[in-house]
Amino acid sequence: MSIDFEKGIDVLKQMTDDEGMKTIKYLQDIFPDFGEKLVDFGFGQIYSRPNLELKLREIVTITALITQGLFDQLDFHIKAALKLGLKQEEILEIILQCAAYVGFPKACSALVVAGETFKNNKNSHSL
Repeated sequence: MSIDFEKGIDVLKQMTDDEGMKTIKYLQDIFPDFGEKLVDFGFGQIYSRPNLELKLREIVTITALITQGLFDQLDFHIKAALKLGLKQEEILEIILQCAAYVGFPKACSALVVAGETFKNNKNSHSL
């Protein structure tokens, strides 16, 4: 494995728990090259860059996912944001802010995912 892959694994361990690492392993089991590229590039080269802290990178990622309507990855990144210190209230504000720019239907879908994530996440800071 490359140096960027190892950096990516280190970043993922900061961001996620065993469930998150199982998700990465699941993708690698389906298509090893895809899993390697995801970790190597996404987390080893992008998330590990120095000019934004991980918490801010998760704010950007959550916003981008909501904007594109990609709710299937939202749970993973909300959990990561909570683990990195974002509060539920901050995530809810991100969703409300997105409603003004991408519409209430996408924000409502994001809110449903966030509500389920908060309910099921042990690291979640209560409202």
